[in-house]
Amino acid sequence: MDQFTKDLRQKFIENANPVFALQMNAYMRNQYPFFGIKAPEQLQIRKDFLNDHGLPEIGQLTNLIKEFWEQSEREFQHFGMALSDKYSRKTNVDFIETMEYMIVTKSWWDTVDFIAANLVGAHFKRFPELIPVYTKKWMDSGNIWLQRSALLFQLKYKKNTDTELLFVLIEKLKDSKEFFIRKAIGWVLREYSKTDPVTVCGFVDSHQLQPLSRKEALKVILRKKPTS
Repeated sequence: MDQFTKDLRQKFIENANPVFALQMNAYMRNQYPFFGIKAPEQLQIRKDFLNDHGLPEIGQLTNLIKEFWEQSEREFQHFGMALSDKYSRKTNVDFIETMEYMIVTKSWWDTVDFIAANLVGAHFKRFPELIPVYTKKWMDSGNIWLQRSALLFQLKYKKNTDTELLFVLIEKLKDSKEFFIRKAIGWVLREYSKTDPVTVCGFVDSHQLQPLSRKEALKVILRKKPTS
């Protein structure tokens, strides 16, 4: 184990809270154990730790990420995502393979959603030639977390959203029985409705979406609709 990871483990142990750990485990449906360090404290630990240790060399990033993902406690994966975000304008094109590893390993919404909307979204903006290759690969994979990432990587694109691609992906997944897919369809449509409600309304009206997807997609639009 890299000394960086060993020192981080010690810092987490020093700040662990068994009571919060049980609560956090329960909230996450006992998918992964926690040290019991809540988000604001994790942020402070991250700042202090990086101030003391400095940012690792970018060439170390993938190996560190894989070490963090091998650790049992979820705070390691959260640290790894935040660390990757700091390099989002510096990674080379092949870092998509590391992000894919992060998505399919120890998968749950708390990691996948951040990775998709922040890390993958930023990476695809820098390397748009990856978009058709990886959206097809992920859609064909049968892995719900890769499919969810294909839907969510444009979550923050706003007016730069490729609606043609988004709607094609939704059309392919709209009959899925997976909760996390149905929810993602509604979420990405709801987010884009803040930019172009007319287009979202038109798409929802012309497609047979699952009830959850439709409900989530129209939340903002219906909230703004004037009452008679």
